Amino acid sequence: MKNVAVLYTCHNRKEKTIRSIRSLFEVEKIEPKKFSIDVYLTDDGSTDGTTEGIQKEFPQVHIIAGDGQLFWAEGMRSSWKEALNRKYDAYLLLNDDVELYDNVFDQLAKTHEYSIETLGVEGIYLGATEDKIRNKLTYSGSILTNKFLYKLKRLPPNGQFQICDVGNANIMMVSGSVVDEIGILTEGYSHGMADYDYTLTARKSNIPVLIAPEYCGHCINDHRDHYENFAKKSFKERRKVLYNPTGLALNSYKKYTKKFFPFRYPFVVFFAWLKLYFPKIYLNYFRK
Repeated sequence: MKNVAVLYTCHNRKEKTIRSIRSLFEVEKIEPKKFSIDVYLTDDGSTDGTTEGIQKEFPQVHIIAGDGQLFWAEGMRSSWKEALNRKYDAYLLLNDDVELYDNVFDQLAKTHEYSIETLGVEGIYLGATEDKIRNKLTYSGSILTNKFLYKLKRLPPNGQFQICDVGNANIMMVSGSVVDEIGILTEGYSHGMADYDYTLTARKSNIPVLIAPEYCGHCINDHRDHYENFAKKSFKERRKVLYNPTGLALNSYKKYTKKFFPFRYPFVVFFAWLKLYFPKIYLNYFRK
């Protein structure tokens, strides 16, 4: 696995995006023989000079212009589709707020070797991230502990190669043979859930999803609580939060649930209605 396409998308996070790309190229300098990389980034309508800043410091990055309505999932699909114009051994999806550690290429290479030698197939490899300031796990892979209630347990790296059910694409390497078999991120997700869909799709096709043994990067969890003051909002405001791709993203969640957990779909619809019309009841009795 030598030739790797690195995939990014961004929107108005110039400093974070540039720091992430800088960390990527710094790691490449340390271990230039591990991978040969080409970087594809979709700038989804940034107005803060992101494209200009990247072009100045990293002219080798292939930048694709978005219209500001792609969000994360469609932005990553845009970068991935552009990369497919060439043949790569693997595709490395990175969030633009991840600062990579020096070990990331080594960890992903070892996970790839383990997958082939022990499991007999190429797979999807996750690099866990931590908030190094608070010393806590932020993103990784998770196992489904209860399918009916949709309970997930996120796994921290433990020095071993761990198989999981779903994974966060903050650091996610996809082998070329996996793309040949199941394609790229599924259409129809605007922001979140696309990485969960992709990894569950892989598992259904008996493709391993593995967590690398060590932390591979720093990334804080900056998702805000969308239920904060939710009951005090107007009906129109609650509806906006419910359907907003960067809010509760109901359409994406319904698509994901209907595809993988269809028995839960009526409950998702019911609780969406409850949140919208009777938010106090939902918050007091169902959101613990």
